[in-house]
Amino acid sequence: MKTAVMVFLIFCAGNGLRVDAAPAAKEMLAAPLTEKIRIDGMLSENAWQGPGRGDFVQSDPIDGGRPSEGTTVWVAFDHKSLYVAARMDDSQARQIFAQLARRDALVDYHGNLQDSDWFEFSVDPYLDRLTGFHFAVNPAGSIADAAMQNDTWMDYTWDGVWEYAARVDGRGWTVELRIPFDQLRFADREENIWGINFRRTIKRKNEKDSFVWIAKEDKGYVSRFALLRGLRGIRPRLSGEFMPFVVGQAEFTPAEAGNPFASGEKYRLNAGIDAKLKLKSNLIFDATINPDFGQVEVDPAVVNLTAYETFYEEKRPFFIEGANIFSFGQGGATDYYDLDFSNPSFFYSRRIGRAPQGEVSHAGYENYPDWTAIVGAAKLSGKIGNGWNIGILNALTAREYATVAAGKQRFRDEVEPQSDYGVLRLRKEFAQGRQGFGLLATSVLRDLSQDSLARMLNRNALTLAFDGWSFLDRNKTWVMTGWVGGSRVEGSREAIRDLQESPQHYFQRPDATHLDYDETATSLSGWAGKFTLNKEKGNLVFNAALAAISPGFETNDLGFMAAGDKLYGQVLAGYRQFQPGKLFRSWSLLAAKSLGYDFGGNRLTDNYFLFAESELLNYWTLESMAAFSQKTWLNDLTRGGPLMLHPAVRSFNLEVGSDGRKPLVLFAFVQNNRSASGGFNWTTELSLQWKPVANISLSVGPTYFFRHSLGEWVDTVSDPLQASTFGKRYLFATIDFRTLAISLRLNWTFNPRLSLQAYLQPYLAVGMYSGFKELARPRTFDFNLYGENGTTIAASAAGYTVDPDGPGPAAAFAFANPDFNFKSLRGTAVLRWEYRPGSTIFLVWTQNRSDESHPGDFQLGRDLRNLFGAAGENIFLLKITYRFNL
Repeated sequence: MKTAVMVFLIFCAGNGLRVDAAPAAKEMLAAPLTEKIRIDGMLSENAWQGPGRGDFVQSDPIDGGRPSEGTTVWVAFDHKSLYVAARMDDSQARQIFAQLARRDALVDYHGNLQDSDWFEFSVDPYLDRLTGFHFAVNPAGSIADAAMQNDTWMDYTWDGVWEYAARVDGRGWTVELRIPFDQLRFADREENIWGINFRRTIKRKNEKDSFVWIAKEDKGYVSRFALLRGLRGIRPRLSGEFMPFVVGQAEFTPAEAGNPFASGEKYRLNAGIDAKLKLKSNLIFDATINPDFGQVEVDPAVVNLTAYETFYEEKRPFFIEGANIFSFGQGGATDYYDLDFSNPSFFYSRRIGRAPQGEVSHAGYENYPDWTAIVGAAKLSGKIGNGWNIGILNALTAREYATVAAGKQRFRDEVEPQSDYGVLRLRKEFAQGRQGFGLLATSVLRDLSQDSLARMLNRNALTLAFDGWSFLDRNKTWVMTGWVGGSRVEGSREAIRDLQESPQHYFQRPDATHLDYDETATSLSGWAGKFTLNKEKGNLVFNAALAAISPGFETNDLGFMAAGDKLYGQVLAGYRQFQPGKLFRSWSLLAAKSLGYDFGGNRLTDNYFLFAESELLNYWTLESMAAFSQKTWLNDLTRGGPLMLHPAVRSFNLEVGSDGRKPLVLFAFVQNNRSASGGFNWTTELSLQWKPVANISLSVGPTYFFRHSLGEWVDTVSDPLQASTFGKRYLFATIDFRTLAISLRLNWTFNPRLSLQAYLQPYLAVGMYSGFKELARPRTFDFNLYGENGTTIAASAAGYTVDPDGPGPAAAFAFANPDFNFKSLRGTAVLRWEYRPGSTIFLVWTQNRSDESHPGDFQLGRDLRNLFGAAGENIFLLKITYRFNL
């Protein structure tokens, strides 16, 4: 077996390190305009009457084949803008797919355009072969635009201000674009040479044609662009825009008798301003004062039974626009195949403006703020010459107070300190992106004048990290990427003690001799890093990675991390076929191994994986995964207690997707995990998307999850007599846990600038606990069941009372009934009208309702009736923005 593996790896290396001569880049000439271009899609101007360029190559379904329909493109410019025109011939013009949707709505999870014919134009104004801008238009006038980075990655949070028009005629369809130069970043030169590419999608044929053909066995996009010459006499323009906004909000909630803060209705009026200034040809300054994020879609409901925090995606426009500049640790390689290692994040923008963390110090009715107000925030991003990219972000959040009413008295209790958040990102590319080096630094500074907050929050939190990559051969087949960073947090003894005892660290573990738990410490420091070798091109796939997170590493003040104290490695190899055969259009088969330890040498991860993916000739997709996890140790199941045995687990999943060209699109997913302990879980998901007409899309996605576990943590009780488990009893139970979530989405686009989006999610989560017991011995999965061998357990309305040794000396103890039945209904509807370029009106309705009756008992019909019958909270919001150009 080992010999076969070595032969396979040597074969991979030999195949990958072959150096081929890079093909010469295609070239195209941009024509200077002598007339004014009207953006109407007619192509009637003289600039579009010349021969143009039509030498496109098919990439799908025949890679390297001849396109089935002709495409001709032209490029022209004046002193203010770049103009692009295209004619897409189509022998069956009435069958052109023209889906109507709001901006970027037709981009799937992988960043691919879908559900329509498309024309795409990509440009690399710096000719750095890594970054650029991407513009796409479909026959209905729907658009998508993105900033490009790391050669192949698209960031569709970028929204440029540009003109476009599309028109369908008897020959096919046409497109015209006008892209102002102030929307692009380029050097101030007498003659600019840019990288460009054009792509066309013919949806009914699932055909994709490109001006620059990139074989599927190859990787890269921006690095392969053609050269656009002839751009003389253009200069970067200093420009800017200001967008003041006003927000009105009405909130209607159930009234509560005697509660002065719950009268049933609240009204709020707010205003602020967003600004964007182009300081140089390549530097952008963004600022926001008193930002409002009311038009953001609500987070889905979640019941989290783990000790770790739930990660939610960022949805606020100021933070997601241009967020790619702060991406860290993933340059060079385009695939990372993270299997069992969760990369810590140094910058997680949802920390800024988070819900206050403090508690009130007075008893009574509370008026507690939902989030922390952001006084102001600013970003500076762009290039500063010699291949350096820079990103700076700073935000100041306000001191927040909760108001407490106790009779006629009112108290203002501080629940969140004034805080300053800072991020600095620097990155330099060498040799047209073949190597790169970067730096990321973050800081959190809190003004902890309130003693109660000083006892629970870190005063300062600093991180500094470096990353980089290097391709190892001329053909850019093999790439090494890596990062290393350190952290330091400072605070009171109480704050640092709580940090050491948190789920991310668990320094108090009684059998963890490699950890230094110091209750008098006022700081905590640590380090982390990861290095990856990846094969980027060819049919053979290879990836290997080594990573480590020291026990004291901590980024959660401004980043996001699950846990430290990890040493990890993985290797993955396989084969992928891109050319169609008798059954599949493409397929891949990968095998992988992961192994992980803590810094004490305890094995925490030992897994084997097999992955299979395929696209059938009828454009259905099949994906499957099988995994086997060997017996290891768990250092977090006792939540600060000793190690426990993690029995072996077998896992399998399968997902099926139907042809996306059809009006009805199906996605189905099923997963099963089975433990040697007897526990198991099932996940089933079904998603249906219906597109009855070109401007309406309706999707419904029910997901059902069931878990039967024999080792669900319940509580920890101190008992000095329990020497076998270090003076504490670790309470566990068998749990039957099920969730049912149904996500419904409606996208109704009246025109590309006016759209309605609606989202609704009923969510049910029921947990029933039984068979209460305690851990018998560390490093086992053995338990002492209460009610046997002289122990007793008695149930009452308040919970359970346990005598762990009957007539023995151990004291009895009690704990609450952990059963639950959480039901939630969350929904939002957003009417969005871009009444002029960059100026928008949002009308938003949000509803929340919940119910917790019948804990531990799941009855679908009754639970849904209780949920829809529960009192609801309704919020109506109107936001108006207006864009002023400088």
